Amino acid sequence: MHLLDGVIRPYAWGSRTALAELRGLPTPSPHPEAELWFGAHPAAPARVGGGSDDQTLLDVVDADPRGQLGGACADRYRGRLPFLVKVLAADEPLSLQAHPSLEQAKDGFARENAQGVEVGAPNRNYRDDNHKPELVVAITEFELLAGFRNVAETVDLLRALQVPELDAYLGMLAGQPDSQGLRALFTTWITLPESALATLIPAVIDGAIAYLASSGNGQFAAEVRTFLEIGENYPADSGVLAVLLLNRISLRPGEGLFLPAGNLHSYLGGTAVEVMASSDNVLRGGLTPKHVDVPELLRVLDFTPVSRSEVTPTMHTLNAELIYQTPISEFRLSMVELDGTGIHKPSSILFDVPGPQILLCTSGAIELRGAGTSLLVPQGQAVWLADCDPDVVVHAGSARSIFFRALVPGQ
Repeated sequence: MHLLDGVIRPYAWGSRTALAELRGLPTPSPHPEAELWFGAHPAAPARVGGGSDDQTLLDVVDADPRGQLGGACADRYRGRLPFLVKVLAADEPLSLQAHPSLEQAKDGFARENAQGVEVGAPNRNYRDDNHKPELVVAITEFELLAGFRNVAETVDLLRALQVPELDAYLGMLAGQPDSQGLRALFTTWITLPESALATLIPAVIDGAIAYLASSGNGQFAAEVRTFLEIGENYPADSGVLAVLLLNRISLRPGEGLFLPAGNLHSYLGGTAVEVMASSDNVLRGGLTPKHVDVPELLRVLDFTPVSRSEVTPTMHTLNAELIYQTPISEFRLSMVELDGTGIHKPSSILFDVPGPQILLCTSGAIELRGAGTSLLVPQGQAVWLADCDPDVVVHAGSARSIFFRALVPGQ
């Protein structure tokens, strides 16, 4: 049982307040803080509290993979912790992006190694050989784009904008209202020359402004506002047009969304917990100054339209745990709320499931007790529970305590 200090990733789209407030630090922070990583990924392994200054969770797992992960988990995942937990705080939209399947990641990683592309090179697509399915659960109101929208609805949206410059593209999708039509339109837009974008994007922006002026809170108001906000920041980026093809989703605190391989998405704003297979493989599609490899992105994208219900995880309650069920074998995430008084909710919960676990406290504090030892975990920190650790009871360390529990299912 180890206290974990997360590692900040200072990407430009991050917040200067959210993660600092979560950890009880002064605000604003000196630079944007985008993600707080709790895991054993080599790029930014969590630091082990109470140990030597340079000891990380990766060091702990590498020193005894079978004891820390359990024999079955260590064998299946080659001695590596198979999941990564993050707190994500977005003040600006992230890049349009998708993640490869496991087969695509293995192939791409080997291919770039054979080509001699350095793993840390800015034009590298595959930094490891793993897939990266993701589950995001909102801590605050959380806004995002995720998955291609139903084609009929997208056709209606493009028509509602009443932009003559869109007519040819609208005809392309209306004439083939399926995943192949989406592929053709997306491919056409993302490969348009700058001269064509310089005409098309301003025309669509003008149409979007006119739509909001005439319809107010019409059917596509949220989608159109998002298009305008992103268009202001990236007026010459073809990814702005792709925004018109994606589901615009708002998550309330506690609501989740599962993003499988090939799902094109962008987080727009808010704070959330994210758990994923332990990988850093990202294929970008725009809205970023970073490397965009269009052919590789098209190779991994899934153009099948999805509804929100199709990417919403099944949720069920077990005692005090709200469990978010996904088809992924590397992780399972749950949220637990404890009441220090025991009046409204339980004041404690017993965990006796074997295998590696990370408990991340996002509100108040929790206290773990087991085998004669105890550990207080404040808000913004996490605790590592190894397979070899004894069973623990988690108690509320404050009047109201909320924490997330990530584990490997079926251990």
